Amino acid sequence: MADALSLSSLAGTEVLAGATGLDRVIQRLNVMEVPDILPWVKPHELLLTTGYPLQSAGDLAGLVRDLDERGLAAVAIKLGRYVDTLPDEVLRTADSLGLPLLRLSGAVAFDDVLNQLLTDIINRQAATLARAEEVHRVLVDVILAGGGLAAIAEKLPELLDGSVMVTTPDGRVLARSGMDEEVLADPRFFDPSGGRFQVEHFKHGARALDDEDPRVVQVPVLAGSLDHGRVVLITRGRSAEAADVHLLERAAATAALVITRDLAVSAVEGKYQGDFLRDLLAGNAGGDEHVIRHCASLGWDIDRPLVAVVAELDGEAGAPVPAAGELRPAHERFAGAWSMVVRERDPGAVVVGYSQEVVVLLGADGGGGGVGPRVRSVIAQVAGDGGGGRRPFTTGISRVAAAPGELPRAYEQARQAARVGRRMNGPGSVAEFDDLGVYRLLSQIPDTAELRSFIAETLGELAETGSPEKDDLRTTLETLLDNNLNVAETARLLHFHYNTLRYRIGKLERMLGPFSTDPHLRLNLLVALRAVRMHDLRG
Repeated sequence: MADALSLSSLAGTEVLAGATGLDRVIQRLNVMEVPDILPWVKPHELLLTTGYPLQSAGDLAGLVRDLDERGLAAVAIKLGRYVDTLPDEVLRTADSLGLPLLRLSGAVAFDDVLNQLLTDIINRQAATLARAEEVHRVLVDVILAGGGLAAIAEKLPELLDGSVMVTTPDGRVLARSGMDEEVLADPRFFDPSGGRFQVEHFKHGARALDDEDPRVVQVPVLAGSLDHGRVVLITRGRSAEAADVHLLERAAATAALVITRDLAVSAVEGKYQGDFLRDLLAGNAGGDEHVIRHCASLGWDIDRPLVAVVAELDGEAGAPVPAAGELRPAHERFAGAWSMVVRERDPGAVVVGYSQEVVVLLGADGGGGGVGPRVRSVIAQVAGDGGGGRRPFTTGISRVAAAPGELPRAYEQARQAARVGRRMNGPGSVAEFDDLGVYRLLSQIPDTAELRSFIAETLGELAETGSPEKDDLRTTLETLLDNNLNVAETARLLHFHYNTLRYRIGKLERMLGPFSTDPHLRLNLLVALRAVRMHDLRG
């Protein structure tokens, strides 16, 4: 609208109200010379009127509100012939809505306005289509030359005048170009925990940052019903426009072709890699020298100390079971998130996604602080602010495998750590095999009935879960045993008076036996208490 006011046909036009809405877009024109204009008004119209129908309109302020609800660009009125002035209430309403009310000069002819504005709109649309055709031609040439997402991202800044990136649906950056360090470090764009672009803050189309003009354009990369990611434009020193959205949608369609092509290729390669890794982890891949050479041909460096990591997506309690078509993309995005984060830190690492888990063989040599903290930092980056496919996952970490022949055992250790970690701490847990302690042994007992029988015989009445009194006594017993029968420390941790705890200890010994003097009974009680904490043994 602000651009239209600079045209010669609208010379002398005065903005009576709604000046904050001069950034509204004009796509069409209409003339109001009848009182029942509302059914004929369309979004983004500039409505011209002599004011004749306003004479009989009862509620002018209500009419302004109705026009705004229909997405009108502005109302231009010729005052003086039928209506001399507009009531203050009408002007206040227009100001509050940001709907421009314009007073046309008496010398303005409607046919001049219609002719010039329509010509300008058509010319602008033609220019946008020409730019879109140029973008399409350039990107098709990139694809035909065998280029991928990186090549597309490299071409787009010069075509769109801004920084461009292609991301996964959860914001993992697949390719970017023209993006300076200031933008990459801006927390309004990127999640500080893992460098993930915060796609959830920017919906489809052009969006503003704080009080600034719209600077960000985001469109989805769709192939049929599958969501493959986002194409994002961050403009340089200018507002994002509707034309930018149109151009980026053309780029997103091209990106969808590239991603679909790459997925088809990677599906074949991934199946081969997955089958070989299965053989390797089952100990059926051959001797160490053969395995090392074959892995090197796949880009994997396993001739070094490695740690196995197993990550499994968690099902959300109460959530419906996803359909098969929805489950596969979730696992693909999850595996993709792991691959991106791990490859950045360790290019020779192994990352393979299966239907139920992602298996990672990560270098354990080099770096300080131990293997565990380094692996946990990778896990934190994958999960950064709800990433990793936006679903919680449980992770198990093995001991270090010094040679390829030890990898099958490391894989089983990682799987066991993930399984026990989920039982003990619920979904989203991270467990290291070396930290499992007695839980490692308990998880290997196949006969849970025998384990339940041991719990019942050892704990007696305290084996019953769900009773507040029994749960409270069991907590007291476990805290006391964990603190090596230190009554003062246990009382402090449980916020009990010393004498109250002594009374409870007496009650517990009457129920369970003289555990304060019998070390064997204390051992049995500790093992039974740990077994109770295994979630799958409850109920």
